[in-house]
Amino acid sequence: MTALLELRNMTKKFGGLTAVNEMSFEVNEGETLGLIGPNGAGKTTIFNLIMNELKQNSGEILLQGKEISRLATHERVKRGIVRTYQVPRPFAEMTVASNIRVGMMPDDLVLMISEPPDTAKEREIGKAVGFGDRELAMYPSELSMGDLRRLELARNIAADPKLLLLDEVFAGLTVGEISQISDLLVEKKKQGLTYIIVSHDLRSLAPLVDRVVAMSFGEMIAEGSFDEVISDEGVQKAYLGH
Repeated sequence: MTALLELRNMTKKFGGLTAVNEMSFEVNEGETLGLIGPNGAGKTTIFNLIMNELKQNSGEILLQGKEISRLATHERVKRGIVRTYQVPRPFAEMTVASNIRVGMMPDDLVLMISEPPDTAKEREIGKAVGFGDRELAMYPSELSMGDLRRLELARNIAADPKLLLLDEVFAGLTVGEISQISDLLVEKKKQGLTYIIVSHDLRSLAPLVDRVVAMSFGEMIAEGSFDEVISDEGVQKAYLGH
């Protein structure tokens, strides 16, 4: 398989605290990689480093074999990397449909405003995450936390990315919503989309991932299939409390 993204010896320090220590892993094209670990393990920090929302102290990031470590966040987005956040960040003054449309035109808000909306595309993407016409006309302030997570996912899918970083995408969702989102992720994977998923919901994560990387205190403690990693003694001690 061909590596889409590679992290080589990534290290991030906050003063005397090492949040990520010499982390190296890769995710292959078309693969779904799970990133697990206890709170404070460094998982979200990894996403922040990949997106250049934090700058690493050392290490390299490669996308399709080319180093992107010096690229600004918007340049990484242009190259096909997008992410969700644990706390959703919608445009509060825009409807759900308009938020989705931002994802379709991430580099040119002027173009978005001046061109007629592609309501069919917005509706299609909204429907894929469970939004009907009523929800598409609503504003973020009217949505539940679960709905906000689905909106953020829809906006990211609308960008037609190569790599999608999902940070606790199942948190706050009902069993039915999790099932719907999981089905969507499986379908998008069939279409070639690559994922890295951070999640504490191991039951929902298990059927989606091809491989898992487990972290603790900023370091990798296990890598392999879901069953291999969950069975690892170090993972059970650090993550499951056994």
